[in-house]
Amino acid sequence: MTSGLTLLGDDGQLRRLMAILLDNAIKYAGERGAVTVTLDRQGEKLRLSVHSAGPAVPAGHLPHLFERFYRADAARDRDQGGYGLCLAIARSIAETHGGRITVVSTPEAGTTFTVILPKK
Repeated sequence: MTSGLTLLGDDGQLRRLMAILLDNAIKYAGERGAVTVTLDRQGEKLRLSVHSAGPAVPAGHLPHLFERFYRADAARDRDQGGYGLCLAIARSIAETHGGRITVVSTPEAGTTFTVILPKK
């Protein structure tokens, strides 16, 4: 991580964004999966990446992950996996702060959620 990076925004909402991404990564990392968090500068913006080395998200699910109530893992019931709102909330928080969130997932590399936010 790059030191000395600051971001202006709603502290509570940015913490919630981070908590959602970490919870999701840990949940799907598997027993021996690793989770990596990086924060760095990308021009005049900050890039936060949360990577899980667990199983990949099937490609057909990727375009829908940020939709409200969408659940890629139909085997999880609400007691185990929530209501399918967290990634939609994460997207809303990123967009409210003038940013965007994306996801890339492959069987070889795992899954990475990336948030790009303006430093303001």
